[in-house]
Amino acid sequence: MHSQLTQPLPVTASHHLFTAQSNTLRPYLLAVRSTLTAALCVENFASQVVEKHNIPEVEAQTSKEVLLNPLTISRNENEQVLIETAFNSVRVSIRIKQADDIERILCHKFTRFLMQRAENFIILRRKPVKGYDISFLITNFHAEQMFKHKLVDFIIQFMEEVDKEISEMKLSLNARARIVAESYLSQFV
Repeated sequence: MHSQLTQPLPVTASHHLFTAQSNTLRPYLLAVRSTLTAALCVENFASQVVEKHNIPEVEAQTSKEVLLNPLTISRNENEQVLIETAFNSVRVSIRIKQADDIERILCHKFTRFLMQRAENFIILRRKPVKGYDISFLITNFHAEQMFKHKLVDFIIQFMEEVDKEISEMKLSLNARARIVAESYLSQFV
């Protein structure tokens, strides 16, 4: 058993995302991936309060006995993932890295843009959990209709791409500000 744990993971389609990452990002994303894979063992579970209703217990929190312990995975103070599980649903909340005010504004605008289009993403919530930037809700119906490993891949890829996207927007904004400043200051030369 110990030899199985120390052997490198096989290279599959779901692990191709980790090839060109920093040494600190890879273990963080692997921890999120393995935790999500374990957490997505959800099944149909009718409400214990209202007959013939099936609502995500992680959202409603009406029956404490069907809620499991929430788990926080942190890369640092600014980057965290909160995974809350229940018998019939999983809520994944992500705190995106924001080093300065520009990144905070860009992150807020970008996540707001995505959340306004939540119905297109199916598992994206319109409002994040307090203290986090964006949240996903995966119910037992999503897990039955979609491949679980593809749901995990989507969230991991989202975590990778959102950092890249915000960094690119910041570089573009800085370049544009530099051009505007140069053209404005050239009037005084």
